Amino acid sequence: MSKKYDLIVIGSGPGGYVTAIRASQLGLKTAIIEKESLGGVCLNWGCIPTKALLKSAQVFEYLKKADSFGLKIKDFDKDFNSVVNRSRNVADGMSKGVTFLMKKNKIDVINGYGKILPDRSVSVENNSNIDNFEASNIIIATGGRSRVIDSIPQDGKKIIGYREAMTLKKQPKKMIIVGSGAIGIEFAYFYNSMGTEVKLIEYMDRILPVEDKDISNQLNKTFRKSGIEILTDSEVISSETNGKGVKVQVKSKGQISEHEADILLSAVGYKSNIENIGLEEVGIAVDQDKIIVDEYYQTNIPGYYAIGDITSGQALAHVASAEGILCVEKIANHEVEPIDYENIPGCTYCYPEVASVGLTEEKALEKGYDIKVGKFPFTASGKAQASGHSDGFVKVIFDEKYGEWLGCHMIGAGVTDMIAEAVLGRKLETTGKEILKSVHPHPTMSEALMEAVADAYDEVIHL
Repeated sequence: MSKKYDLIVIGSGPGGYVTAIRASQLGLKTAIIEKESLGGVCLNWGCIPTKALLKSAQVFEYLKKADSFGLKIKDFDKDFNSVVNRSRNVADGMSKGVTFLMKKNKIDVINGYGKILPDRSVSVENNSNIDNFEASNIIIATGGRSRVIDSIPQDGKKIIGYREAMTLKKQPKKMIIVGSGAIGIEFAYFYNSMGTEVKLIEYMDRILPVEDKDISNQLNKTFRKSGIEILTDSEVISSETNGKGVKVQVKSKGQISEHEADILLSAVGYKSNIENIGLEEVGIAVDQDKIIVDEYYQTNIPGYYAIGDITSGQALAHVASAEGILCVEKIANHEVEPIDYENIPGCTYCYPEVASVGLTEEKALEKGYDIKVGKFPFTASGKAQASGHSDGFVKVIFDEKYGEWLGCHMIGAGVTDMIAEAVLGRKLETTGKEILKSVHPHPTMSEALMEAVADAYDEVIHL
Protein backbone atom coordinates (compact mmCIF):
# COMPACT_ATOMS: atom_id res chain seq x y z
CA MET A 1 0.00 0.00 0.00
CA SER A 2 1.45 3.37 -1.02
CA LYS A 3 2.05 6.14 1.48
CA LYS A 4 -0.50 8.96 1.36
CA TYR A 5 0.04 12.71 1.83
CA ASP A 6 -2.01 15.86 1.78
CA LEU A 7 0.49 17.32 -0.69
CA ILE A 8 3.32 16.04 -2.85
CA VAL A 9 5.61 18.56 -4.54
CA ILE A 10 7.68 17.42 -7.51
CA GLY A 11 10.90 19.47 -7.71
CA SER A 12 12.79 21.21 -4.91
CA GLY A 13 13.87 24.49 -6.52
CA PRO A 14 12.84 27.87 -5.10
CA GLY A 15 9.30 27.09 -6.20
CA GLY A 16 9.12 23.56 -4.83
CA TYR A 17 10.90 23.75 -1.48
CA VAL A 18 9.27 27.06 -0.50
CA THR A 19 5.87 25.59 -1.37
CA ALA A 20 6.55 22.51 0.74
CA ILE A 21 7.56 24.60 3.75
CA ARG A 22 4.47 26.81 3.51
CA ALA A 23 2.29 23.70 3.18
CA SER A 24 3.81 22.22 6.32
CA GLN A 25 3.23 25.50 8.17
CA LEU A 26 -0.43 25.25 7.17
CA GLY A 27 -0.70 21.78 8.67
CA LEU A 28 -0.54 19.71 5.49
CA LYS A 29 1.30 16.40 5.56
CA THR A 30 3.86 17.08 2.84
CA ALA A 31 6.48 15.27 0.78
CA ILE A 32 8.88 16.64 -1.81
CA ILE A 33 10.47 14.68 -4.66
CA GLU A 34 13.91 15.61 -6.04
CA LYS A 35 16.06 13.71 -8.57
CA GLU A 36 19.28 15.67 -7.88
CA SER A 37 20.16 18.07 -5.04
CA LEU A 38 17.72 19.94 -2.82
CA GLY A 39 17.41 23.55 -3.91
CA GLY A 40 17.14 22.78 -7.61
CA VAL A 41 18.86 24.80 -10.32
CA CYS A 42 18.63 28.09 -8.40
CA LEU A 43 20.63 27.02 -5.36
CA ASN A 44 22.91 24.56 -7.10
CA TRP A 45 23.42 25.84 -10.64
CA GLY A 46 21.81 29.26 -10.94
CA CYS A 47 21.07 32.20 -8.67
CA ILE A 48 23.39 31.38 -5.77
CA PRO A 49 26.61 29.98 -7.30
CA THR A 50 26.61 32.60 -10.06
CA LYS A 51 26.43 35.35 -7.44
CA ALA A 52 29.44 33.79 -5.72
CA LEU A 53 31.36 33.90 -9.01
CA LEU A 54 30.29 37.50 -9.59
CA LYS A 55 31.42 38.51 -6.10
CA SER A 56 34.88 37.10 -6.80
CA ALA A 57 34.96 39.11 -10.02
CA GLN A 58 33.90 42.24 -8.17
CA VAL A 59 36.62 41.81 -5.52
CA PHE A 60 39.18 41.26 -8.28
CA GLU A 61 38.00 44.50 -9.92
CA TYR A 62 38.40 46.29 -6.57
CA LEU A 63 41.99 45.09 -6.33
CA LYS A 64 42.74 46.34 -9.84
CA LYS A 65 41.49 49.79 -8.81
CA ALA A 66 43.07 49.88 -5.34
CA ASP A 67 45.12 52.97 -6.25
CA SER A 68 41.97 54.99 -6.77
CA PHE A 69 41.05 54.31 -3.12
CA GLY A 70 44.48 55.43 -1.90
CA LEU A 71 45.67 51.86 -1.36
CA LYS A 72 48.95 50.34 -2.56
CA ILE A 73 48.68 46.65 -3.35
CA LYS A 74 51.83 45.52 -5.11
CA ASP A 75 51.11 41.89 -5.84
CA PHE A 76 47.81 40.10 -6.39
CA ASP A 77 46.38 37.61 -8.84
CA LYS A 78 43.42 35.33 -9.32
CA ASP A 79 43.19 31.55 -8.93
CA PHE A 80 40.43 30.53 -11.34
CA ASN A 81 39.96 27.07 -9.86
CA SER A 82 39.69 28.50 -6.34
CA VAL A 83 37.08 30.97 -7.55
CA VAL A 84 35.06 28.11 -9.03
CA ASN A 85 35.51 25.97 -5.89
CA ARG A 86 34.32 28.79 -3.66
CA SER A 87 31.18 29.08 -5.78
CA ARG A 88 30.51 25.34 -5.49
CA ASN A 89 31.07 25.42 -1.72
CA VAL A 90 28.55 28.25 -1.35
CA ALA A 91 26.02 26.27 -3.40
CA ASP A 92 26.63 23.11 -1.35
CA GLY A 93 26.13 25.04 1.87
CA MET A 94 22.83 26.46 0.68
CA SER A 95 21.61 23.03 -0.42
CA LYS A 96 22.43 21.65 3.04
CA GLY A 97 20.44 24.56 4.45
CA VAL A 98 17.39 23.39 2.50
CA THR A 99 17.92 19.87 3.89
CA PHE A 100 17.81 21.37 7.39
CA LEU A 101 14.60 23.26 6.56
CA MET A 102 12.96 20.06 5.33
CA LYS A 103 13.75 18.30 8.62
CA LYS A 104 12.71 21.32 10.68
CA ASN A 105 9.33 21.44 8.94
CA LYS A 106 8.83 17.64 9.05
CA ILE A 107 8.70 17.31 5.27
CA ASP A 108 9.46 13.89 3.80
CA VAL A 109 12.19 14.09 1.13
CA ILE A 110 11.84 11.41 -1.54
CA ASN A 111 14.90 11.00 -3.76
CA GLY A 112 14.33 9.98 -7.36
CA TYR A 113 12.60 10.84 -10.62
CA GLY A 114 8.96 11.73 -10.04
CA LYS A 115 6.22 11.06 -12.56
CA ILE A 116 2.55 11.90 -12.05
CA LEU A 117 -0.07 9.19 -12.48
CA PRO A 118 -3.87 9.31 -12.68
CA ASP A 119 -5.93 9.28 -9.48
CA ARG A 120 -3.62 11.74 -7.70
CA SER A 121 -0.62 9.50 -7.34
CA VAL A 122 3.08 9.74 -8.18
CA SER A 123 5.67 7.13 -9.07
CA VAL A 124 9.28 7.71 -8.06
CA GLU A 125 12.13 5.85 -9.74
CA ASN A 126 15.45 5.61 -7.92
CA ASN A 127 18.17 3.18 -9.03
CA SER A 128 15.63 1.05 -10.94
CA ASN A 129 13.37 0.84 -7.88
CA ILE A 130 9.91 2.32 -8.34
CA ASP A 131 7.69 3.37 -5.44
CA ASN A 132 4.21 4.86 -5.62
CA PHE A 133 2.81 7.62 -3.42
CA GLU A 134 -0.65 9.15 -3.16
CA ALA A 135 -1.70 12.69 -2.30
CA SER A 136 -4.85 14.77 -2.12
CA ASN A 137 -2.94 17.44 -4.05
CA ILE A 138 0.10 17.33 -6.34
CA ILE A 139 2.13 20.41 -7.31
CA ILE A 140 4.50 20.14 -10.27
CA ALA A 141 7.56 22.41 -9.93
CA THR A 142 10.08 20.79 -12.26
CA GLY A 143 11.67 24.04 -13.53
CA GLY A 144 13.68 24.48 -16.69
CA ARG A 145 17.05 23.94 -18.35
CA SER A 146 19.28 25.61 -20.92
CA ARG A 147 17.61 25.78 -24.33
CA VAL A 148 19.52 24.19 -27.22
CA ILE A 149 19.18 25.52 -30.77
CA ASP A 150 20.18 23.73 -33.99
CA SER A 151 22.90 26.17 -35.05
CA ILE A 152 24.80 25.83 -31.76
CA PRO A 153 24.28 22.28 -30.42
CA GLN A 154 25.80 21.92 -26.96
CA ASP A 155 28.46 19.26 -26.50
CA GLY A 156 29.31 20.24 -22.91
CA LYS A 157 32.96 20.87 -23.84
CA LYS A 158 33.38 23.55 -26.49
CA ILE A 159 29.75 24.63 -26.78
CA ILE A 160 28.33 24.81 -23.29
CA GLY A 161 25.34 25.89 -21.22
CA TYR A 162 25.23 27.73 -17.91
CA ARG A 163 26.06 24.64 -15.82
CA GLU A 164 29.37 24.01 -17.55
CA ALA A 165 30.14 27.75 -17.51
CA MET A 166 30.21 27.59 -13.71
CA THR A 167 32.57 24.66 -13.44
CA LEU A 168 35.18 24.99 -16.21
CA LYS A 169 38.47 23.39 -15.18
CA LYS A 170 40.47 25.96 -17.11
CA GLN A 171 39.77 29.62 -17.79
CA PRO A 172 39.33 30.17 -21.54
CA LYS A 173 41.41 32.83 -23.26
CA LYS A 174 38.57 33.63 -25.65
CA MET A 175 34.85 33.11 -25.16
CA ILE A 176 31.83 33.76 -27.36
CA ILE A 177 28.56 34.24 -25.51
CA VAL A 178 25.34 33.98 -27.51
CA GLY A 179 22.39 35.76 -25.92
CA SER A 180 22.40 38.87 -23.75
CA GLY A 181 19.65 38.22 -21.29
CA ALA A 182 20.54 38.09 -17.59
CA ILE A 183 22.53 34.82 -17.89
CA GLY A 184 24.61 35.93 -20.88
CA ILE A 185 25.26 39.36 -19.38
CA GLU A 186 26.35 38.01 -15.99
CA PHE A 187 28.78 35.51 -17.49
CA ALA A 188 30.11 38.16 -19.89
CA TYR A 189 30.92 40.37 -16.90
CA PHE A 190 32.45 37.51 -14.89
CA TYR A 191 34.75 36.15 -17.58
CA ASN A 192 35.76 39.59 -18.82
CA SER A 193 36.69 40.60 -15.26
CA MET A 194 38.76 37.43 -14.90
CA GLY A 195 40.70 38.34 -18.05
CA THR A 196 38.97 36.30 -20.76
CA GLU A 197 38.47 37.99 -24.12
CA VAL A 198 34.67 38.05 -24.44
CA LYS A 199 32.50 38.50 -27.53
CA LEU A 200 28.76 38.93 -26.90
CA ILE A 201 26.32 38.14 -29.72
CA GLU A 202 22.68 39.27 -29.50
CA TYR A 203 19.86 38.65 -31.99
CA MET A 204 17.92 41.79 -30.99
CA ASP A 205 19.01 45.38 -31.64
CA ARG A 206 20.43 45.90 -28.15
CA ILE A 207 21.75 43.95 -25.16
CA LEU A 208 19.32 43.27 -22.31
CA PRO A 209 16.50 43.80 -24.80
CA VAL A 210 13.70 43.49 -22.21
CA GLU A 211 15.03 46.48 -20.27
CA ASP A 212 14.42 50.18 -20.86
CA LYS A 213 16.48 51.43 -23.80
CA ASP A 214 18.38 53.92 -21.62
CA ILE A 215 19.48 51.05 -19.36
CA SER A 216 20.59 48.90 -22.30
CA ASN A 217 22.54 51.78 -23.82
CA GLN A 218 24.32 52.56 -20.54
CA LEU A 219 25.35 48.93 -20.01
CA ASN A 220 26.48 48.74 -23.62
CA LYS A 221 28.84 51.69 -23.04
CA THR A 222 30.18 50.21 -19.79
CA PHE A 223 30.76 46.77 -21.31
CA ARG A 224 32.49 48.15 -24.41
CA LYS A 225 34.70 50.30 -22.18
CA SER A 226 35.72 47.18 -20.26
CA GLY A 227 36.76 45.47 -23.49
CA ILE A 228 33.74 43.29 -24.27
CA GLU A 229 33.01 43.14 -28.00
CA ILE A 230 29.26 43.36 -28.67
CA LEU A 231 27.47 42.31 -31.86
CA THR A 232 23.76 43.19 -31.95
CA ASP A 233 21.25 42.46 -34.73
CA SER A 234 23.32 39.30 -35.12
CA GLU A 235 22.56 35.60 -35.40
CA VAL A 236 24.79 32.53 -35.24
CA ILE A 237 23.88 30.53 -38.34
CA SER A 238 26.37 27.67 -37.92
CA SER A 239 29.05 26.36 -35.59
CA GLU A 240 31.98 23.98 -35.89
CA THR A 241 34.01 22.24 -33.16
CA ASN A 242 36.41 20.15 -35.24
CA GLY A 243 39.53 22.13 -34.34
CA LYS A 244 41.01 23.17 -31.01
CA GLY A 245 38.17 25.53 -30.22
CA VAL A 246 34.89 26.58 -31.78
CA LYS A 247 34.18 28.50 -34.99
CA VAL A 248 30.90 30.20 -35.74
CA GLN A 249 29.41 31.99 -38.68
CA VAL A 250 27.44 35.08 -37.71
CA LYS A 251 24.92 36.94 -39.85
CA SER A 252 24.82 40.65 -38.99
CA LYS A 253 22.61 42.98 -41.02
CA GLY A 254 22.98 40.83 -44.13
CA GLN A 255 26.75 40.37 -43.77
CA ILE A 256 28.30 37.05 -42.75
CA SER A 257 31.48 36.91 -40.65
CA GLU A 258 33.45 34.12 -38.96
CA HIS A 259 34.53 34.18 -35.32
CA GLU A 260 36.67 31.83 -33.23
CA ALA A 261 36.99 31.14 -29.50
CA ASP A 262 38.05 28.45 -27.06
CA ILE A 263 34.52 28.14 -25.67
CA LEU A 264 31.05 29.19 -26.79
CA LEU A 265 28.42 29.72 -24.09
CA SER A 266 24.87 29.39 -25.34
CA ALA A 267 22.58 31.63 -23.27
CA VAL A 268 19.61 31.79 -25.64
CA GLY A 269 16.91 31.06 -23.08
CA TYR A 270 15.54 28.05 -21.28
CA LYS A 271 13.37 24.99 -21.93
CA SER A 272 10.66 23.87 -19.52
CA ASN A 273 11.10 20.43 -17.94
CA ILE A 274 7.71 18.98 -18.86
CA GLU A 275 8.73 15.90 -20.85
CA ASN A 276 8.31 12.40 -19.42
CA ILE A 277 6.62 13.49 -16.19
CA GLY A 278 3.21 11.95 -16.94
CA LEU A 279 1.31 14.94 -18.29
CA GLU A 280 -0.10 12.99 -21.25
CA GLU A 281 -1.16 10.02 -19.13
CA VAL A 282 -3.01 12.23 -16.66
CA GLY A 283 -4.46 14.44 -19.40
CA ILE A 284 -3.00 17.76 -18.26
CA ALA A 285 -3.32 20.48 -20.88
CA VAL A 286 -0.18 22.08 -22.30
CA ASP A 287 0.30 25.07 -24.60
CA GLN A 288 3.59 24.69 -26.48
CA ASP A 289 6.22 24.60 -23.70
CA LYS A 290 3.96 25.53 -20.76
CA ILE A 291 1.43 23.80 -18.54
CA ILE A 292 -1.88 25.67 -18.64
CA VAL A 293 -3.06 26.82 -15.19
CA ASP A 294 -5.64 29.22 -13.78
CA GLU A 295 -4.81 32.22 -11.58
CA TYR A 296 -4.36 29.87 -8.59
CA TYR A 297 -2.15 27.38 -10.55
CA GLN A 298 -4.80 24.65 -10.86
CA THR A 299 -4.43 22.62 -14.06
CA ASN A 300 -7.41 21.33 -16.03
CA ILE A 301 -7.32 18.15 -13.91
CA PRO A 302 -8.56 18.63 -10.30
CA GLY A 303 -5.90 18.05 -7.65
CA TYR A 304 -2.97 18.72 -10.00
CA TYR A 305 -1.19 22.09 -9.95
CA ALA A 306 1.87 23.61 -11.62
CA ILE A 307 4.11 26.55 -10.66
CA GLY A 308 7.34 28.23 -11.72
CA ASP A 309 9.19 28.01 -15.04
CA ILE A 310 6.78 25.41 -16.46
CA THR A 311 3.91 27.94 -16.43
CA SER A 312 3.43 31.17 -18.36
CA GLY A 313 4.67 33.64 -15.70
CA GLN A 314 8.17 35.12 -15.66
CA ALA A 315 10.88 32.45 -15.28
CA LEU A 316 12.35 33.89 -12.07
CA ALA A 317 13.11 32.26 -8.72
CA HIS A 318 11.12 34.81 -6.71
CA VAL A 319 8.12 34.36 -9.00
CA ALA A 320 8.17 30.58 -8.50
CA SER A 321 8.31 31.02 -4.71
CA ALA A 322 5.41 33.48 -4.71
CA GLU A 323 3.34 31.23 -6.97
CA GLY A 324 3.94 28.22 -4.76
CA ILE A 325 2.95 30.04 -1.58
CA LEU A 326 -0.22 31.40 -3.17
CA CYS A 327 -1.09 28.00 -4.64
CA VAL A 328 -0.79 26.11 -1.38
CA GLU A 329 -2.62 28.81 0.59
CA LYS A 330 -5.51 28.46 -1.87
CA ILE A 331 -5.43 24.68 -1.37
CA ALA A 332 -5.66 25.31 2.39
CA ASN A 333 -8.77 27.49 1.76
CA HIS A 334 -7.12 30.78 2.65
CA GLU A 335 -8.37 33.96 1.05
CA VAL A 336 -5.69 34.86 -1.49
CA GLU A 337 -5.16 37.49 -4.16
CA PRO A 338 -3.74 36.56 -7.58
CA ILE A 339 -0.18 37.72 -8.31
CA ASP A 340 0.20 40.99 -10.20
CA TYR A 341 2.68 39.99 -12.89
CA GLU A 342 3.01 43.65 -13.92
CA ASN A 343 4.77 44.33 -10.62
CA ILE A 344 7.51 41.70 -10.68
CA PRO A 345 11.08 43.02 -10.32
CA GLY A 346 13.81 41.79 -12.65
CA CYS A 347 17.50 41.89 -11.70
CA THR A 348 20.79 41.34 -13.50
CA TYR A 349 23.87 40.99 -11.28
CA CYS A 350 26.68 42.21 -13.52
CA TYR A 351 28.54 45.43 -12.76
CA PRO A 352 26.92 47.84 -12.85
CA GLU A 353 23.86 45.94 -11.63
CA VAL A 354 20.52 46.33 -13.39
CA ALA A 355 17.10 46.27 -11.71
CA SER A 356 13.66 47.22 -12.96
CA VAL A 357 9.93 46.92 -12.36
CA GLY A 358 6.87 48.00 -14.32
CA LEU A 359 6.68 49.64 -17.73
CA THR A 360 9.61 50.91 -19.76
CA GLU A 361 9.25 54.39 -21.23
CA GLU A 362 8.60 52.85 -24.64
CA LYS A 363 5.85 50.54 -23.30
CA ALA A 364 4.21 53.36 -21.33
CA LEU A 365 3.96 55.46 -24.48
CA GLU A 366 2.67 52.47 -26.48
CA LYS A 367 -0.13 52.08 -23.92
CA GLY A 368 -1.14 55.68 -24.48
CA TYR A 369 -0.04 57.23 -21.20
CA ASP A 370 0.98 60.87 -20.93
CA ILE A 371 4.08 60.48 -18.81
CA LYS A 372 6.48 62.27 -16.56
CA VAL A 373 10.04 60.90 -16.68
CA GLY A 374 12.74 61.60 -14.12
CA LYS A 375 16.38 60.57 -14.13
CA PHE A 376 19.15 60.96 -11.60
CA PRO A 377 22.77 59.94 -12.33
CA PHE A 378 24.94 58.38 -9.65
CA THR A 379 27.67 60.83 -10.64
CA ALA A 380 25.64 63.36 -8.61
CA SER A 381 25.35 61.05 -5.59
CA GLY A 382 27.73 61.69 -2.69
CA LYS A 383 27.58 58.08 -1.52
CA ALA A 384 28.27 56.77 -5.04
CA GLN A 385 31.25 59.06 -5.48
CA ALA A 386 32.68 58.20 -2.05
CA SER A 387 32.36 54.46 -2.69
CA GLY A 388 33.79 54.66 -6.21
CA HIS A 389 30.54 53.52 -7.85
CA SER A 390 29.35 56.50 -9.85
CA ASP A 391 28.35 54.55 -12.99
CA GLY A 392 24.66 54.48 -13.81
CA PHE A 393 21.42 56.18 -12.88
CA VAL A 394 17.85 55.77 -11.62
CA LYS A 395 14.97 56.40 -14.02
CA VAL A 396 11.31 56.70 -13.00
CA ILE A 397 8.15 56.96 -15.08
CA PHE A 398 4.83 58.35 -13.82
CA ASP A 399 1.40 58.80 -15.33
CA GLU A 400 0.97 62.56 -15.66
CA LYS A 401 -2.80 62.51 -15.05
CA TYR A 402 -3.06 60.50 -11.83
CA GLY A 403 0.54 60.28 -10.62
CA GLU A 404 0.59 56.46 -10.90
CA TRP A 405 4.10 55.02 -10.69
CA LEU A 406 4.32 53.20 -14.02
CA GLY A 407 7.92 52.03 -13.97
CA CYS A 408 11.31 52.23 -12.31
CA HIS A 409 14.63 51.35 -13.94
CA MET A 410 18.05 51.36 -12.30
CA ILE A 411 21.62 50.67 -13.32
CA GLY A 412 24.42 51.00 -10.78
CA ALA A 413 26.05 49.46 -7.72
CA GLY A 414 23.62 47.77 -5.34
CA VAL A 415 20.47 48.63 -7.29
CA THR A 416 19.18 45.06 -7.03
CA ASP A 417 18.74 45.79 -3.31
CA MET A 418 17.11 49.18 -4.01
CA ILE A 419 14.39 48.07 -6.43
CA ALA A 420 12.16 46.68 -3.65
CA GLU A 421 11.20 50.24 -2.68
CA ALA A 422 9.67 50.72 -6.11
CA VAL A 423 7.92 47.32 -6.00
CA LEU A 424 6.34 48.12 -2.64
CA GLY A 425 5.50 51.67 -3.67
CA ARG A 426 3.69 50.46 -6.78
CA LYS A 427 1.88 47.77 -4.80
CA LEU A 428 0.58 50.43 -2.40
CA GLU A 429 -0.35 52.72 -5.32
CA THR A 430 2.11 55.35 -4.16
CA THR A 431 2.29 58.58 -6.15
CA GLY A 432 5.39 60.56 -7.01
CA LYS A 433 4.45 63.28 -4.55
CA GLU A 434 4.33 60.74 -1.72
CA ILE A 435 7.82 59.51 -2.58
CA LEU A 436 9.07 63.11 -2.48
CA LYS A 437 7.66 63.54 1.02
CA SER A 438 9.23 60.28 2.25
CA VAL A 439 12.55 61.31 3.78
CA HIS A 440 15.45 59.21 2.48
CA PRO A 441 18.67 58.81 4.53
CA HIS A 442 21.81 60.69 3.55
CA PRO A 443 24.30 59.71 2.27
CA THR A 444 22.90 56.61 0.57
CA MET A 445 22.51 55.26 -2.93
CA SER A 446 18.74 55.15 -2.30
CA GLU A 447 18.59 58.94 -2.34
CA ALA A 448 18.95 58.69 -6.11
CA LEU A 449 15.44 57.25 -6.28
CA MET A 450 13.95 60.25 -4.46
CA GLU A 451 16.00 62.61 -6.61
CA ALA A 452 14.84 60.89 -9.83
CA VAL A 453 11.23 61.36 -8.71
CA ALA A 454 12.03 65.00 -7.91
CA ASP A 455 13.43 65.37 -11.42
CA ALA A 456 10.17 64.06 -12.89
CA TYR A 457 8.28 66.76 -10.98
CA ASP A 458 10.81 69.56 -11.64
CA GLU A 459 11.87 69.66 -7.98
CA VAL A 460 15.29 68.05 -8.19
CA ILE A 461 17.88 69.59 -5.85
CA HIS A 462 21.24 68.08 -6.75
CA LEU A 463 21.24 68.44 -10.53
